[in-house]
Amino acid sequence: MNQPIHIKSITVLHELLQIEKPKHPLISVFDFSSIVSNVSNYSNLQFTSDFYVVAIKQECTGKFKYGQNYYDYDDGVMYFTAPNQVVQFEDMLLEVIRSKVLVIHQDFLYGYTLAATIKNYGYFSYATNEALFLSVQEEQVILDIFENISKEINANIDSFTQDLLISNIELLLKYNDRFYNRQFLTRKKVNSDLFIKLESLLDNSFKNENLEQYGIPSVQYIANELNLSPNYLSDMLRVQTGQTTQQHIQNRLIDKAKELLSTTNLSVSEIAYQLGFEHSQSFHRLFKNRTNIAPLEFRQSFN
Repeated sequence: MNQPIHIKSITVLHELLQIEKPKHPLISVFDFSSIVSNVSNYSNLQFTSDFYVVAIKQECTGKFKYGQNYYDYDDGVMYFTAPNQVVQFEDMLLEVIRSKVLVIHQDFLYGYTLAATIKNYGYFSYATNEALFLSVQEEQVILDIFENISKEINANIDSFTQDLLISNIELLLKYNDRFYNRQFLTRKKVNSDLFIKLESLLDNSFKNENLEQYGIPSVQYIANELNLSPNYLSDMLRVQTGQTTQQHIQNRLIDKAKELLSTTNLSVSEIAYQLGFEHSQSFHRLFKNRTNIAPLEFRQSFN
């Protein structure tokens, strides 16, 4: 596979795609279907960039699978990528009848709180198979905001232009957040299956011999085993259980610690080692932070 190329400006991106020059050097909305006739030129192209990409596919061909299950919406499909992430056009934008793309150079956000808060939208680091699937009504909301951004870009630039564009971008991101939250809630079968796999994976990881040999399972390890990105897994769990993956792992760890403290004569240091901690102080600190009681105090409560 070819080495990804790095695209520093939106102008260079437009040149690469052979579309008209952008109206604004730091933000652009364009219709990707204008280059679909040249699919073969881009299908294997990978790139990194200095900008955020928000893309919506419309009238998608075929159904999209999530694991072994099919998504229930076939039209509005959204993908998000952040600066310096590897993007492949074939994954994101091709083989569609219509598609819209919003690209925002990170320099455009400087001087606004959005420059920092945009990093809080975890979906910019979701994997391709974790796309946002919109209902017809949701798709129209997104397209209306895209249209507002496009109109503002094409209008005469004045002192209000950037403020209005930033406001529309913030609105777009908040709606995407809402729609992802809806997706987590409505895909109960998929999420239930994932949760069962997660619990089975943690059950195996928290067997004594596995903890001693491999240590406490990391969020990255759990996500990899479930074929999910860490952010998607944590966001899904937060909606379903109110806890992130890290918090869920820690809860399971505390449950295991309570079991050992209440049913064995192992010292706190021995329990810490058995649970995969290199230092007993780290175990003591985590246990007290999560339970408001020290490990020895918890043990003494059974005497």
